[in-house]
Formats: sequence, structure tokens, C-alpha cells
Amino acid sequence: MAKISEEVLSVLQCPVTGSALIQKGNELHSSTPGPDGVPVVYRMEDGIALLLRPEQLEVTAS
Repeated sequence: MAKISEEVLSVLQCPVTGSALIQKGNELHSSTPGPDGVPVVYRMEDGIALLLRPEQLEVTAS
């Protein structure tokens, strides 16, 4: 698991909610709920945060 530095995490924000992001394992979670009432979750691959909504990732994988 790649750990994002506190300095970098302090400038990243959720593209959906505009809130700060919190790293939990290999995922980043928005600190405020998204439109569906739960935090928005972004995955990380090779230490790189993929700040795309899950439905956008599905489209790019095709």
C-alpha cells in the first residue's frame, strides 16, 4: 500500500463534494457524504489516486 504524504493529501479534494480526502488503505474517501449520502470512494493504483467517479472508471476501462 502506497501512503500519500500529508502534504499532498492536504491539497487534494474530492471532485464531487469539494471536501478533503482521507486515505484508508488503497482508497481515498471524501470527508463529507456525496449525493447518495455516503462518502465518495476513489481507488489508488500503483500509488496514484484515480479521482474519477466509479462510473467514469468503468467507461475508461472499456
